[in-house]
Amino acid sequence: MESNKYSLNKAESSSLESIINSLDWDKISLIPAITQDLKNRILMLGYMSKDSLILSLQSGIMHYFSRSKNRIWKKGEESGNTQKIKEIYIDCDNDALLFKVEQNGVACHTGEYSCFFKKIGLASLDINKPNSSDKIDSPYHTLDILYHILQDRKNAPATTSYTASLYAKGENAICKKIVEEAGEFCFALKDKNEEEIIYECSDLIYHTLVGLSFRNISPSRVMQELQRRFSISGIEEKNARKK
Repeated sequence: MESNKYSLNKAESSSLESIINSLDWDKISLIPAITQDLKNRILMLGYMSKDSLILSLQSGIMHYFSRSKNRIWKKGEESGNTQKIKEIYIDCDNDALLFKVEQNGVACHTGEYSCFFKKIGLASLDINKPNSSDKIDSPYHTLDILYHILQDRKNAPATTSYTASLYAKGENAICKKIVEEAGEFCFALKDKNEEEIIYECSDLIYHTLVGLSFRNISPSRVMQELQRRFSISGIEEKNARKK
């Protein structure tokens, strides 16, 4: 959990501290936050730490705490689809928040306007999804979208989803597939066939992401680690790991 980096200025201190202190942080360290647009359509459910709530109140823009990335994130930091806060409500138990926001663009990383676009038919208990043509093109990174799809497959039956079948077989099966795909990628490199190299690399990345998803590790954390290494040489980084 991140420390409180965001200090309150004197003018805001009294009112913001009143809001922060009204919440029951002793019960739960991350407060659920339901977000609606100005037409009362539910957009998403996120979580807030004290720091992300303070930053949201100070900036007027929604900031959440990502449990998978283990950090505060500003809504729209990559996509530009920000949420401007208009109204805030606290529930009767003081352990949940409701925000009404002005949504810029779409709320869901898949390109859907709302994260709640999968409707369960009560008669058949089938999950119905909108046609792909209904989606707005998502500016999010392909790896991030694929990761969320893989996370969604955890709820799918193993008989109808290849990804779900890997999850059901467990880490040994997942690791075996990663090793197999790495070998096939290497053979493609040696054969110097560009189409095969791209195809096998895609398989390797997919199965690697399945492994990350199995452990609930977002690919953005891998990207952060790669970015961290920009400032040091590969030799220095490798030597540091040996210590």
